[in-house]
Amino acid sequence: MIQIFKSLEELNENAATIFLTAAQKAIEEKGRFTAVLTGGSSPAGLYKLLASETYKSKIDWSKVYIFWGDERWVPLDNELSNAKMSFETFLSHVPIPKNNIFPMYRDGISATDFAVEYEKSIRNILGDEGQFDLILLGMGDDGHTASLFPGEAVLHEKTKWVDAYWLAPQNMHRITLTAPLINKAAKIIVIAFGEKKAPALKEVAEGDYNPEKYPMQLIKPVSGQLLFLVDTKAAGTMS
Repeated sequence: MIQIFKSLEELNENAATIFLTAAQKAIEEKGRFTAVLTGGSSPAGLYKLLASETYKSKIDWSKVYIFWGDERWVPLDNELSNAKMSFETFLSHVPIPKNNIFPMYRDGISATDFAVEYEKSIRNILGDEGQFDLILLGMGDDGHTASLFPGEAVLHEKTKWVDAYWLAPQNMHRITLTAPLINKAAKIIVIAFGEKKAPALKEVAEGDYNPEKYPMQLIKPVSGQLLFLVDTKAAGTMS
């Protein structure tokens, strides 16, 4: 499902309301809320909203568990770190216990070994069912999501929940949740805005199925909901 908004502000407010509603519902029904954050520039406005008094006062943060969808394999204080941005705009401003936050990086371990540990951390919280209450995703101009980039072997992963690999075009390791785990989620929200996203979004939504070129097409929830929140520029000429 695709929802189109006239402004980025309206889009972010809608996304924040979805996050709030999902958190309240999960905490009321299960006693906790498990969420996956996305990186890049797309969620910054949403995170600032969630850290504002309007939203943060309405969530019991002691019962919230935060993971990430992907990460550049850099230290947490590196400007390229998704976690650094998330802390600066959001997590440092809400009363969430440190032990409830699971950044995708640790010193003194390889990206590949940490991917195995990260999957264990997810299983410790979610069990073998592996269903997050809410996963936030962005989409690149090339149709990638998380660190599922066009043409990479990770697109074909069937069993691992978390994988790490060397992304040659960026000359760095990336660590990512895989499509099989993402697709277990109860709700997946994709945020995309700006005219640069329009060509890929149109192909993802209306083009032939070609996930090797447009990895976003791999995201098909098993039983949950997939919702694209986009602005009019990203929507472009979609019918």
